[in-house]
Order: sequence, then structure tokens, then C-alpha cells
Amino acid sequence: MPVKIRLQRHGKKGKPYYWIVAADARAKRDGKYLEKLGAYNPNTNPATIDLNVDGAVTWLENGAQPTDTAKAILSYKGVLLKKHLKGGVTKGALTEEQAEAKFTAWLEEKEGKVGAKTDGLAKAEADAKAKAFEAEKAANEARIAAATPVVEDAPAEEASNEEE
Repeated sequence: MPVKIRLQRHGKKGKPYYWIVAADARAKRDGKYLEKLGAYNPNTNPATIDLNVDGAVTWLENGAQPTDTAKAILSYKGVLLKKHLKGGVTKGALTEEQAEAKFTAWLEEKEGKVGAKTDGLAKAEADAKAKAFEAEKAANEARIAAATPVVEDAPAEEASNEEE
């Protein structure tokens, strides 16, 4: 039975939410699946991905073929790297501890990049709010200045007092 790791669409129209599943290749897109491996929400920035890494590695080792999008997600979360490292352990090129150390180092680096992106987005949003607040403040001041009548008699009286 050919098994694929693919996305199963859920959510409403215009707001997709996907489950990452291992399913028979002959099953419908949103039909029966063998195992749910995780979830993918592209509506957030950055996209939210919850994934059972060990389960995905097990399916890949047993011959499951990921679709293009699923392969990109698995690569992003480090599943393909973990499978590669497990192959190295099987061949004797690495020990289990070395493979685990490499994988955790890669995960920490990846989390740092994602955290930096999240911080950058939060800072950009805060800057946009500050600019909008300043623009609104300037518009309110201009509106208040236009609404108050200008008193021109006071400067004229001061000028006549100075002449005398």
C-alpha cells in the first residue's frame, strides 16, 4: 500500500487550517488517513506548525513519500535532518549521542531565527502603531486649530499702545 505524507484541509472558506497526515495514496484529500502527525496553520505570521517529529521519521523510514508542500514543512521542522542523522547512526558513521547533539544544535539555531523574525514583526507593528498615533495627533491638532476663532484685535491693540 503506497503511503503519502500530505496535508488534509480543514477550516472555513478563506481561512485554511491543515492537518499533516500519513494516508493511503488512493484515499481522498480530506478522506481516511492512517495517522495524524501534526497541524499547520498558514494564517499566522510566521505560520504555526505542530508536528510529531518522531512519528514522521518513522513513516519516512517505512517508505512514506511526502508531497511537495509536506516535504517543505518536514524540512522546516527538521524531520528530514533527523532521518538523515538516523541513517548515519545505522551505518556507523555517528553515535546516537552525536546525532542527537547535532539535531538539538540545529533546533536551537532554527528557534533563534524564528524568534528573530517574530521580534522583527512585533517591532514593525509597534512602529506602525506609533506612526499612526502621531499622524492622528497631528490631524487632531490641525482640526482644533481650524475650529478655534483667531482673535486679531489683541495684536492690533498692542501695536497702537506701542505707538503712543
